[in-house]
Amino acid sequence: MSKKKGLSLEEKRSRMLEIFFETKDVFQLKDIEKIAPKTKGITPMSVKEVLQSLVDDNMVDCERVGTSNYYWAFPSKALHARKHKLEELQKQISAAKQQKTSLQNAVEKAKVGRQDTKERSSLLKELQALREERTQQQAELEKYRECDPEVVEEIRKSNVVAKDAVSRWTDNIFAIKSWTKKKFAFDDSRINKAFGIPEDFDYMD
Repeated sequence: MSKKKGLSLEEKRSRMLEIFFETKDVFQLKDIEKIAPKTKGITPMSVKEVLQSLVDDNMVDCERVGTSNYYWAFPSKALHARKHKLEELQKQISAAKQQKTSLQNAVEKAKVGRQDTKERSSLLKELQALREERTQQQAELEKYRECDPEVVEEIRKSNVVAKDAVSRWTDNIFAIKSWTKKKFAFDDSRINKAFGIPEDFDYMD
């Protein structure tokens, strides 16, 4: 018989938020340590860590009164926090688009005197940075998918805009590859290797 798979961190975070949303109550850590394992299947050893991660992300409020910490959260607070995070991600995507434009301009400039290894090296670093930023943004968006259904629906609608922007950016990367292929008669493997583009580089699903 296969061993039952444990909950992921995001699943634990989502279930812990449900405790606050469903009860609309204020708790101490000791209360959550009793309720979370019993009603949401969160292991006792991870309760404190999960709760702190929600506080760090402004999903749960915490206030110290006397010698005790009190925790609470409401759906409107979570929605606001996620919208704020999405806005930050969209700003990052916008910045990536601007960097892409600069990269295209640099490629055009590099047509003259293409033996300039310093400029070529700079372009490679730019492209690598953009690729890493795109990966990070995708990971951030994924992190916020497994939460309260109402909030998730709001975020998914907004994510369409961000995903379209990333797709257009990906279009431009392929356009640059196409131009390089025609101009210098390089095959895909050589272009990918020269610019540090992974072989499996493709559009977001």
